[in-house]
Amino acid sequence: MKSTPLKGMRDYLPNEVEIRDYLMNTILNIYKDAGFKRITTPAVEDISNLLKSDGGENLSLIFKILKRGDKLDRELATEGVQENDLTDMGLRYDLTLPLSRYYANNRNDLLSPFKVIQMDRVYRAERPQKGRLREFMQCDIDILGNSSPDAEVELILTTAKALKAIGIDKFKVKINDRRILKSIFAYSGFDEADNEKLAIIFDKQDKIGMDGVKSELEAALFDAAAIDKFMNLFSNGSLSLDDIANVTEASFITDLQYIIDTVNAASGNAYEVEFTPSLVRGQGYYTGTIFEVEAEGYSGACAGGGRYDNLIGKFLNEDIPAVGFSIGFERIFGILMEKEYKIPGEKPIIALFYNPENYCDALKKAEELRNDYKVSTFARPKKLGKFLSKLEAQGYNGYAVFEEEDGIKMFDE
Repeated sequence: MKSTPLKGMRDYLPNEVEIRDYLMNTILNIYKDAGFKRITTPAVEDISNLLKSDGGENLSLIFKILKRGDKLDRELATEGVQENDLTDMGLRYDLTLPLSRYYANNRNDLLSPFKVIQMDRVYRAERPQKGRLREFMQCDIDILGNSSPDAEVELILTTAKALKAIGIDKFKVKINDRRILKSIFAYSGFDEADNEKLAIIFDKQDKIGMDGVKSELEAALFDAAAIDKFMNLFSNGSLSLDDIANVTEASFITDLQYIIDTVNAASGNAYEVEFTPSLVRGQGYYTGTIFEVEAEGYSGACAGGGRYDNLIGKFLNEDIPAVGFSIGFERIFGILMEKEYKIPGEKPIIALFYNPENYCDALKKAEELRNDYKVSTFARPKKLGKFLSKLEAQGYNGYAVFEEEDGIKMFDE
């Protein structure tokens, strides 16, 4: 039998779990203080719900679950059977689709608007690599039933507060609107059927610049006149909301400007909120505002989300306005661990060694020490030095030997 976890999945050592718990609890408490309520949903969803969720490329990353027993036997015996015929369930690839189903099922028992927290594991059949796991945590807040841009403002402010609380101090919130993106493509003269291809290329603008975007559009054989008109929008080097006044609906611009201005005012300009026309976000269920957080020292987004006003309607046959923001917990955790993150204000943890004949008295001493330390008792090992090395590697700060006069010895002294 194999002792290692599956590729793309991780075991966590005790000191890592302690830090993960602290980070998640800090985020959770910020969310709760803002009046959001936590729910949980099953990790397994009906496969038809997952496949019809407009989840973009994530639909190709679903872990599908085979039918079982007689149902599977019957399908296998059917001529021309297809892969999807063999499955009836799948692991959730994010928390938005399960939330939409949950709301549709429990709507009569929920407030409207419904302000909700989800912090749970999700699964994607990714190609494992640094920063991409197959099982990972998401920390989401969503507001369902509010079509006002006030919902976006509240999500941005709350998420930013949570990021600051876990030590992410310098960051920028990038914001766009899927409808503005479509308007820019239509104004330029591109075919609407090519919007997704165009969005994928435009999304690379931060990395390859507008010259690189132009080269890729040309390589993809898009209409030359449309490319020129598109590029002319960026003749000043950037594109502001004022620059697209004649390109898109005024209400789209007004809402984005309101969000930017209100977040700046409410936060005291604590971080930059920037209109980013090349921001795309991959999920197909986004219908309007989209946003990401770009933090100094982090590659890629460390949080992201957007408005998905049509997804709940797939269950209710009635559109319900909805918008959510998700913190990229695993990416943040990985960077913090590389920087040897320490939990602020945490009691030092020490080991108290005892001999069998004084165990009871050692337990009493350990309880006294717990006013100032976390204390774990251990029978004194034969090879103390080797054991101390392992303790230090596991995040212990020091040790003491009961009834020895040396007292507590800290590893860093």
